Amino acid sequence: MKTNATRILDNLGIGYELREYAVDPDDLSAETVAAKIGLPAEQVFKTLVVRGDRGGVYLAVVAGNNEVDGKALARLTGDRKVELVPLKEVQQLTGYIRGGVTALGAKRDYPVYADETIELFDVISVSAGIRGTQVLLSPGDYLRAVNGTVAAIGREK
Repeated sequence: MKTNATRILDNLGIGYELREYAVDPDDLSAETVAAKIGLPAEQVFKTLVVRGDRGGVYLAVVAGNNEVDGKALARLTGDRKVELVPLKEVQQLTGYIRGGVTALGAKRDYPVYADETIELFDVISVSAGIRGTQVLLSPGDYLRAVNGTVAAIGREK
């Protein structure tokens, strides 16, 4: 199946693997997705939409078993604080629904900040832009595709 995310990867000549899984709309957690595709949660990265009080909207990419460290991200972006965007705004801002948000092919090119743990793996998993499909690719290729900045923005839940 082709999505905007996979089309972007194809256009950039980036190799990837797709893994499909059964979607439970009542449990869209990254930990559940990780179990369904056979990877540890720390290797499955979720994309969260956050808004800074000065800089606007950002995409924060953190491991499935972590959450965004708002203070660390705010320091990085020059904001006083950043907060998760209300779920009702996510689709309007990104073009994606919860469980399918990805920095690949979002509605606008928001700044992307990925937690430094992304570089610990040879292969990571991110949403393919739809629920039920994950893209597996190298972290370097992903960061190049989304023009991402790597920093310590994640923390354990």
